[in-house]
Amino acid sequence: MATWAIGDIHGCYNSLIELLKKIEFDPLKDKLWLTGDIINRGSDSIKTLEYIYSIRDSVIMILGNHEISLIEGYYGLRKPKNDIREILLMDNIDNIILWLRFQRVFYKNNKLGYCITHAGISPDFTLSMAKKNAKIIHKRLREYNPTSWLMEISKREVNKFSENLSDIDKEVYTLNSFTKMRFCDNQASLDFKEKGDPYGLTLKHSLLPWFRYPLRKDIKLKIIFGHWATLGFYEDENVCCIDSSCVWGIALSAYSLDNQNIVSVNCKR
Repeated sequence: MATWAIGDIHGCYNSLIELLKKIEFDPLKDKLWLTGDIINRGSDSIKTLEYIYSIRDSVIMILGNHEISLIEGYYGLRKPKNDIREILLMDNIDNIILWLRFQRVFYKNNKLGYCITHAGISPDFTLSMAKKNAKIIHKRLREYNPTSWLMEISKREVNKFSENLSDIDKEVYTLNSFTKMRFCDNQASLDFKEKGDPYGLTLKHSLLPWFRYPLRKDIKLKIIFGHWATLGFYEDENVCCIDSSCVWGIALSAYSLDNQNIVSVNCKR
């Protein structure tokens, strides 16, 4: 059995299938960890979503900000753009949304030595805090009707975590840090808007990639994440970003959690 993590697919179905063939993925015995944002921007979001749903028993699916937007659109809380609108017209959209609501924003496997989220783990979170707060988000998304909760969190933005925050503000911070985070300032306050070149922005605006914050809580497991096309593939001893900018015409990458091999396919924009 092999376990592979794959970065943001963004509807690039052909690239996904090419990559799976290249790594000889067998859904009957292998596992895929997906960093989220499997839809939108690319040309085949529906085919990508349908395929991943068809092999869902072999997938650890992490929710990205685009999946959260899709769920919000389904409940009428967001005016859907064209690609979201097409997905919402799928015949089995009710089952798809239910499946997505039961996926995760954070997952860890102590035996393999990895954890995975879409955007990373807040510099203010220990591993136990990440697990605890993610569990609350999972419970909220799996409520019989999460509309009121989704509506409430969409109205708020919380950039800094504190145990003194209200419960709803902690949930807003947790969801956004797992799905939207890239930069923080020198007080670990998160910036959810900047998405450019991490090196240039660090020099220009005194922003740091979240994983470079010097007082970041120690996470014993290596963190797999995506969400950051301008960062591209990046790896050090603590983290691995596998968003290698497929939808922008660079590559789609798979990272072996068994032997740290990296396999990529070239993509066309």
